[in-house]
Amino acid sequence: MRKIVSGSVPFRNDLVYRESKSGTGTEALRKEWGNGGNKMDRKEKVIQGKTVLGIELGSTRIKAVLMDDTYTPLAVGSCGWENRLENGFWTYHLEEVWAGFRSSYRDLCKNVKEAYGCSLTAVGAIGLSAMMHGYLAFDNEGKLLVPFRTWRNGTTGPAAEALTELFQYNIPQRWSIAHLYQAILNREEHVKEIAYLTTLSGYLHWQLTGKQVLGIGDASGMFPIDSDSKDFQEEMVKKFDGLVKGEGCPWKLRDILPKVLCAGEEAGVLTEEGARLLDESGALSAGIPLCPPEGDAGTGMVATNSVAERTGNVSAGTSVFAMVVLEKELKKVHPEIDLVTTPAGSPVAMVHANNCTSDLNDWAGLFREFAQSAGIRLEQDQLFELLYRKALEGDADCGGLLAYGYLSGENITGIENGRPLFVRTAGSRFHLANFMRVHLFSALGALKLGMDILQKEEQVQMDSLLGHGGFFKTKGVGQSILAAAVNVPVSVMETAGEGGPWGMALLAAYMLEKEAGETLEEYLENRVFAGKTGVCVEPEPEEAAGFEAFLERYKEGIVIERAAAEHLAEAAGAGGQIC
Repeated sequence: MRKIVSGSVPFRNDLVYRESKSGTGTEALRKEWGNGGNKMDRKEKVIQGKTVLGIELGSTRIKAVLMDDTYTPLAVGSCGWENRLENGFWTYHLEEVWAGFRSSYRDLCKNVKEAYGCSLTAVGAIGLSAMMHGYLAFDNEGKLLVPFRTWRNGTTGPAAEALTELFQYNIPQRWSIAHLYQAILNREEHVKEIAYLTTLSGYLHWQLTGKQVLGIGDASGMFPIDSDSKDFQEEMVKKFDGLVKGEGCPWKLRDILPKVLCAGEEAGVLTEEGARLLDESGALSAGIPLCPPEGDAGTGMVATNSVAERTGNVSAGTSVFAMVVLEKELKKVHPEIDLVTTPAGSPVAMVHANNCTSDLNDWAGLFREFAQSAGIRLEQDQLFELLYRKALEGDADCGGLLAYGYLSGENITGIENGRPLFVRTAGSRFHLANFMRVHLFSALGALKLGMDILQKEEQVQMDSLLGHGGFFKTKGVGQSILAAAVNVPVSVMETAGEGGPWGMALLAAYMLEKEAGETLEEYLENRVFAGKTGVCVEPEPEEAAGFEAFLERYKEGIVIERAAAEHLAEAAGAGGQIC
């Protein structure tokens, strides 16, 4: 089993980057990074910029992590936010993006000041990541043409189906190319004005550096990638251009897509304008190098050391996805399976379900409200600890209960518009333990269907999975549920709830210090995770059998979920900024 948890091996490369005196670019300046292994105290590291910064915009939380040369987080900042359903699309307003981005960085700086008594004015490198997929289209003047359409939308069915047939390669509804082609099919006027199409991380990186680039892992959720050329699949690009030739588009696909970069490559530097966009106080210096922006799937792979063949990880929060690094190509096209890449460009099978913990969180909020009404004050961590651990007392098959935590549509089960449901019969064993257990099982229900395709149909082998995200924050509970679901050993690292931005910081550090020929896999294995261990849970046969019994009920009940979506209208005005 692979060893996990934060490392203690010093950086060995002494290259850092600063803006040249002419202000026209960057130059590599020789400077001692780790002081030959004699570590400075943390305050000195912050003052001298011997740190890296990773920021990730997740679905419900924006997090910033400042990491030192031992790969240890020195400070964390965060901000909560929520998407909203407007005019039939799940979206975030760009002003909310910037407000949350700055708020998380401001919170980080506040925590640095409180912990070390100094201000954050420089770092060695910055890495930006965000939720993958979606549709951000801009004109020649940098104006957003239509509101941001996120990965959560299930509105591109005809386009995704047509492109999958054309390419003989699965194109999920949430992919950027599916959004683009659906806009063309819908005859949307803005399509003719598109000058640049990117993801959320690509947009932020562009604004901070002026560079229209994207990390290969995030790019693989826009359009299919050729893992040999480490670029978009050229034959498919040509097929797409031929498909839309008569649609009046004044651009070719290559003209509007970002340049693809791999982990370790330089991706520009923080401009003066970019520094002010991130840090309104004016303290942060320009000229800081940025690594290629990545998607949250890629940062999860890095944060859990899951970039080698036969390794995999599961990121479970608002959505849930499993990433399994493949030894060979899949035998056939599966609409439930995405083919994406690691940040270094290796092929990965991705099972992505739109819904995971949102409905669970809502139920926890209801229980918290009840406790407060009874005069009992519970902190959030206490509440989740209590409720999640109660689930371990339930029946292996959840006592005949059934739930669907579908706040949005779910592609794997063919549900276009979600409705959270809890269902039972008069004979079901209805008590708190089973109630919590069925909601934890349901959070992984759609994921399990996709994993069964990989494991049972494609015979994909996995030595272990590593879990990260909010689902795993209560020690041992989510981990045990996942082990039962996929019947594979599951490990969790101590930073399970904060892995994404830390993974992005590691990618920034890799760009700074990688040695000639050193792969990302080698870097993580030999430096960051060398000799480190995590907590591993083996699947219990009775628990695995219980999940299989639940899954049969889950599959049979999909017709109930579909009927609810057909007959229960969506309430107006959901979501919004909460920073």
